[in-house]
Amino acid sequence: MTARQPHSHPIVFMFLILPFGVLSGYVSVSLAYLLSKAGIPVAQVAALVAACVIPHTWKFAWAPLIDSVWTRKSWYVLASVVSAAGIWATGAVPLTAASLSTLTIVSFLANVAVTFLGMATDSLMAYGTPPDLKGRAGGWFQAGNLGGNGLGGGAGLWLAQRVPNSTASAILAAACLACCLALFFVPEPASTIRGERVFKTLGNVLKDVWGVARARLGFLALVLCLLPIGSGAASNLWSAVAGDWHATAETVALVTGVLGGILSAVGCLAGGWICDRMDRKNAYIIYGGLQALCAIGMALTPRTPGAYIVFTSLYALITGLTYAGFTAFVLEAMGTGAAATKYNVFASLSNTPIYFMTLIDGWAHTRWGPAGMLHTEAVVCLLGMVLFLAFTAMANKVRPPAAAAEAAA
Repeated sequence: MTARQPHSHPIVFMFLILPFGVLSGYVSVSLAYLLSKAGIPVAQVAALVAACVIPHTWKFAWAPLIDSVWTRKSWYVLASVVSAAGIWATGAVPLTAASLSTLTIVSFLANVAVTFLGMATDSLMAYGTPPDLKGRAGGWFQAGNLGGNGLGGGAGLWLAQRVPNSTASAILAAACLACCLALFFVPEPASTIRGERVFKTLGNVLKDVWGVARARLGFLALVLCLLPIGSGAASNLWSAVAGDWHATAETVALVTGVLGGILSAVGCLAGGWICDRMDRKNAYIIYGGLQALCAIGMALTPRTPGAYIVFTSLYALITGLTYAGFTAFVLEAMGTGAAATKYNVFASLSNTPIYFMTLIDGWAHTRWGPAGMLHTEAVVCLLGMVLFLAFTAMANKVRPPAAAAEAAA
């Protein structure tokens, strides 16, 4: 029996993960809108945004570094400095068709760096959160992620309308560096899997990951991560398709930035609170169904600036619910041990449907227009829900929940 790890208030994890969201928002909202206005086709903008998701689908490959060597706080500081430099460099590249490949490379490398920041935070959260607070910890964590996304997108776009883009990105980079101050309010956890040698530690990491994957709850979590349920992929293209709803730059900055960030954060906190009071995987499925209904509603209503504001805001609120549900369920399924590796196996897999749904949404928009894009996302989400219910029924037959709980005890 291991000693109980000290823990912090869940709000600390909101500040620690904030830079992770800022970079994502800056690329998917601010840069996407500016590139669209510069005449870059939506499909090419979607490809740039999707390229930035790729490191987040493979970060499990380097997550064992966080579990095996150095401290989580040291990894966080290093990653914070490098990713902040990447944010500034992303804004310094000219927004032209000729420099699109350079911009894609810079954005890609910045996202590789920020994965280390996210993984350090994941591990600090897994060790520092007691079982009864996993939902709320997930809520605060994703409030920082999605709130940072709104800050990076909304504030970035607002600043880019008033100062040079390089200055706007420098301001955001400085704000991200300031988040290192939150490290003073979270303890450095004692690892439960590190051995005397690195190879021994890596062996322990692999055993821990395999143990979670073969458990009933861990298996269901892995399946859920691969399905396009509640991906929120359409939000990556709100700024690029804003012209279909005749939305101005100020409207885009408001609803995908400040307002969207606030609503996402509210959704995260509400979603986490609900997850601590019901079955967490069921909560996630319900949230995904709400997001599909929102997409259908937006597709069926007139394309006006008012409709754009209402439905993108509602979509942001529901995306907050889905992200909090995901984190709460994963924290429940994985435990501690090789926390950075395990969380990022789940997170990497969950970014896979975000990646391909972003591409599918961009393709559907080109082929069928905005309504077709939204209907396509909703249909794919609903199909994913049906598949997950089928996998759950299968898992219950192979290993009923009661038997799994008895074995765990």
